[in-house]
Amino acid sequence: MTYQERLAEIALADKRYVVMTAENRASIKSIPESLGDRFIDTGINEQALIGAAAGLALRGRIPVVHALSAFMTMRAFEFIRTDIGLAGLPVKLAGSVAGFLSEANGPTHQALEDISLMRGIPKMQIFCPADEEELVIGLKDMLESPLPCYIRLNHLKPSIKHSPQFRIGSAEVISDGKDISIIVYGILLKEALETKKVLEEKGRSVRLINLRTVVPIDEQVVRAAASETSLVVTLEDHFLTGGLYSIVSELLIRERIAGKVLPLALDRHWFRPALMPQVLEYEGFTGRQIANRILKSLNGGTSHA
Repeated sequence: MTYQERLAEIALADKRYVVMTAENRASIKSIPESLGDRFIDTGINEQALIGAAAGLALRGRIPVVHALSAFMTMRAFEFIRTDIGLAGLPVKLAGSVAGFLSEANGPTHQALEDISLMRGIPKMQIFCPADEEELVIGLKDMLESPLPCYIRLNHLKPSIKHSPQFRIGSAEVISDGKDISIIVYGILLKEALETKKVLEEKGRSVRLINLRTVVPIDEQVVRAAASETSLVVTLEDHFLTGGLYSIVSELLIRERIAGKVLPLALDRHWFRPALMPQVLEYEGFTGRQIANRILKSLNGGTSHA
């Protein structure tokens, strides 16, 4: 089942749902025909899109809003914060081409600070599926939550068969190693699986954690990773500041848990536009490159703590 098929199924069963977009229909091409007047396209006007969604939510609707992640989370940030966040409205923000999914688009279209921005809004939940299968698995729970939610849309094919059991704030633990914990979300799970394979060939035991929801994060799983393995690796297609590394570090400091943390993220630079394989290779995020960076850290290379 695809994202738009699952979304239509949920919306047709509950008349409170309204699907909206700022002229960004790639993920929802069949929705207008399915929902009729419960589909709204505001044109390229993200601020008006968010304001209208907030108004509909105040009147008992559940808007599912689609736009490019970069423009929704940045251009309309104040509207999200003030119109949706302050009131804690159940508006669902579905952002396209976040992180490395922007591929050949230049820096103006790259959303590498989206999680940092959205997690700064109280009550906002953040769902970052690894692929379309996981997006479909978790969609109903996210849409039924009474809180606002930001979703990094992802239509990639799955690299593994995911657990059908989904709960907001609960991670998917793919393997339970004792040496290295890799904590990842979104599209980089595919590379993390390759990293795990390479490291295990080197005799390392790897705990691989697919977060699913970044906010709320699975605190129990993160605590265990820091306490039970020698190195925690945070892996993300996001800026270093404000993303997963910040979230994990904040948790460990608050809980007074000492551990070695290696952050793998983009540090103060946008990525060079190209097709996905070339982006990953150039920025050092292929599975093998990630494994080499982890081994270097274990052998005394520089890491952040």
